[in-house]
Amino acid sequence: MIKRISSGGEFEAKIGYCRAVIAGGFVHVAGTVGQGDDVVAQCKSALEIIGAALEDAGASLADVVRVNYYLPDREEFEPCWPVLAQTFGDNPPAATMIECGLIDPKFRIEIEVTALAPT
Repeated sequence: MIKRISSGGEFEAKIGYCRAVIAGGFVHVAGTVGQGDDVVAQCKSALEIIGAALEDAGASLADVVRVNYYLPDREEFEPCWPVLAQTFGDNPPAATMIECGLIDPKFRIEIEVTALAPT
């Protein structure tokens, strides 16, 4: 069974995606950017949005088993480490960081996660 969770964001309908999908025992959360003036603020904001999507799915950030970070400048990743360690430190997921272009230059980090679905 597949369950789709929408955030109601304007781009979901325009692009054809949803914030999260529960399938195969996992919650897959779409790549998420946050708001803020710098990479750290955007990282915190993205994690809040992801946390809310996981909550809607009956899961939490503690259930995350895989996380991917996408940044246009790899030098901006290290300032995010304390936020990530605070968020995932007690339950560290497998992780990957990729340097790449994002949809808009104002975005400094995009985060996607996979978490265990509630049973």
